Amino acid sequence: MTEEPTDASESYTSGFVTFVGRPNVGKSSLVNAICGRKISIVSDKPQTTRHRIMGVLTRPTSQLIFVDTPGLHKPVTALGERVNATAIESTKDVDVTCLVLDATMPFGKGDRWVSDRIDVSKAIVIVNKTDVAKPQQVLGMLQAASSLGAKEYFPMSAKNGEGIGPLIDYLAASMPEGPQYFPNDEVSDLPEEKWVAELVREQLLAVTRDELPYSIATEVAEWEWPRIRVNIIVERDSQKGMVIGKGGLILKRAGELARKQLPEGVYLELRVKVDKDWQRKPERVQRLGY
Repeated sequence: MTEEPTDASESYTSGFVTFVGRPNVGKSSLVNAICGRKISIVSDKPQTTRHRIMGVLTRPTSQLIFVDTPGLHKPVTALGERVNATAIESTKDVDVTCLVLDATMPFGKGDRWVSDRIDVSKAIVIVNKTDVAKPQQVLGMLQAASSLGAKEYFPMSAKNGEGIGPLIDYLAASMPEGPQYFPNDEVSDLPEEKWVAELVREQLLAVTRDELPYSIATEVAEWEWPRIRVNIIVERDSQKGMVIGKGGLILKRAGELARKQLPEGVYLELRVKVDKDWQRKPERVQRLGY
């Protein structure tokens, strides 16, 4: 990691923790639950997370920096290749890697594919979504994952917080003595402009059809507080109509949902633009910040 420490203390511990796993296992929800606020956007759509995002938990004697990563998958586009590279790169130079599994699903080829890309013997396994999984499913996942030979196993629920306390205590105890990398009031490394763009994308994922999420990107085109203009990028003219909706209803609804999470008085303008096949073009993917 490239962040420079700001302070040091003999009795202070600090370090970096990365979450990896298939899409939709709840990595972003875990980061949000641990940090106590929304750091990463969440949805039930695959590949919601596209960036490496850090969430910071500062306690009196320790600071833990959690790295949320895109879900690892077999890529078919330039965007997919880029987000995979981001996730794998985030497992390097961290103190602890956490492999996150979904307790509601059997341990499958996708989980094995992800585990083969990390050193599981030095990792811990988190079995998430225990709040909705049946006890037999949780036990079955723990038994299947035991073959990986990880250091520790933690069943938990990002939704209701069950099991998060013991995980935090374990991670804090595992960290070396070190400096406080981020100030007390800083909870993420994500720039505010990028957070707003991601917030808009999150709301679009909630209100648009299943075929659209992979084709949607967002970027802040204008930031003159309190006026913010966000461009919504799609790949085809037909998708532009789907995002806007009949009479502009879908775009209006996404804007309303986003504004509810922004400070009062913010003027948020949304515009939809077509960038043909952008996610298949490496230069376009890079230009959009991925």
